[in-house]
Amino acid sequence: MDMQRTVPVRIPISGVDLALPGDLAFSGADTGLVIFAHGSGSSRKSPRNRAVAAALAQAGLATLLFDLLTEREGGDRANVFDIPLLAARVADAVDWARAEPRLAGLGIGLFGASTGAAAALVAAADRREDVGAVVSRGGRPDLADNALARVAAPTLLVVGGADDLVIDLNRAAYARLRCEKRLAIVPGATHLFEEPGTLETVMVLAADWFTAHLARSP
Repeated sequence: MDMQRTVPVRIPISGVDLALPGDLAFSGADTGLVIFAHGSGSSRKSPRNRAVAAALAQAGLATLLFDLLTEREGGDRANVFDIPLLAARVADAVDWARAEPRLAGLGIGLFGASTGAAAALVAAADRREDVGAVVSRGGRPDLADNALARVAAPTLLVVGGADDLVIDLNRAAYARLRCEKRLAIVPGATHLFEEPGTLETVMVLAADWFTAHLARSP
């Protein structure tokens, strides 16, 4: 496998004079690209998402971590839970990746955590031709609401076995999905997957899901 390198990028946002900072890791021999949608109060520097991104790199996948909000926007808590706004930013990142020569021909997957999972699912519904797979970690897919039935990309929902409320919300969202889907419950894990070995389980599940589905996405 070629060695990956990480470069800073700027993701232009449609309709406004704004570009959001991101970190693109790629090797030129990747089998797909995974764009991360972080959860409420987090950023592209999220240590959990960066750990998952490193594991995906080992599996031969390029990754893009970017800030969904500017620092000023993030200071307004309403924006942190504005799923249409966050989903539009994820869709902008998908559009950027589709036009980026360094990523030409790669299937695109979305990895969302917490509220970022809802944003990823709405973006997947809005970019059905471009998104080949979705993974949610401890997510709130229920917040994607009516977009759930429009998601075409194979979707994996990963929930902690000790995260009772979120398990129920994921089961309800799972029932509304009409795509290829799987609900994986990680025994003993709480919402942030802080227990020993639980985040590593997420890494394996995500890598397997993305490599299986992005290899055959358009």
